[in-house]
Amino acid sequence: MAASDQLLVVIDPVARRTDGESVRIAKDVLSAGAVTKVCLPEGPEEFARALIRRGARRPVVIGDDGALLRAVSLLHRRRELAACALSFVPVGGVSSLSGSLGVPVGAVAAARAVLDGAERRLDLLVDDSDGVVLGALRIPSLPSRPSSAPVPAGAPGEEDGGRPWLRTCQSLVRTLASRPSRLAAAPATGPSRLRIEVDGVCVVDLDQPVEAVSVTPGASGTGAEIEVRAVSATAGSSPLRLLGHKVTVSGPDFRYRADSVVSGPVRTRTWTVREAAWSLTLPATP
Repeated sequence: MAASDQLLVVIDPVARRTDGESVRIAKDVLSAGAVTKVCLPEGPEEFARALIRRGARRPVVIGDDGALLRAVSLLHRRRELAACALSFVPVGGVSSLSGSLGVPVGAVAAARAVLDGAERRLDLLVDDSDGVVLGALRIPSLPSRPSSAPVPAGAPGEEDGGRPWLRTCQSLVRTLASRPSRLAAAPATGPSRLRIEVDGVCVVDLDQPVEAVSVTPGASGTGAEIEVRAVSATAGSSPLRLLGHKVTVSGPDFRYRADSVVSGPVRTRTWTVREAAWSLTLPATP
């Protein structure tokens, strides 16, 4: 068997901790169908080192969407993404991103797709800070909800009858945590003043407030699918939809969500479509 037919199976530590049984099943399916080398990194540095030292083996990442995004980002930064066909088995955590890309749900189905599937070239969004977007970009990102921080049950001293002062302090913390301060409350969502340019043409300017912007890599060769929901005086008006290869958003400080990662605030950012920039092994189509 050629080295290119061998698999390097990199198992994300989060997957091992959250669903060790699915990890074992996926590893058994892969090992039964191919020559595999299994790597068990303990953190991001070892995860990156395993991919960098893959040699001619085809890398298979077992983990959640975050693990897939880390792998693609690493290979992109090293300028090795175009020549490296990735395979992915979703285990543990969130897998909505990989599902939207066509990766089967379930360890067995995904592992079989790695063995029997075909490489499919996919478009990529790359921003001017060298960040990547595999699935979808959202502007603005949703604000995080204010979280209370009650003392967990069973904490040290919780049931210690010899320290009633500690129980009093814990009760006070719970009371205060249940009453979020107005100053700490998350800002309410509302229209944003943004200038949006698509392929050098301004489609929305700062004088037109917008509720949301989304950019998604489309079918290869068509560019990105862009949707702008502007604030309109006409109820039920349709959002602006168009295709483009370069999107620039600027204006007052804004945050954006690229896949599952929230970034910002920034005042301007440009995303460019890289057609067929990477490949993912997906089930073969009939």
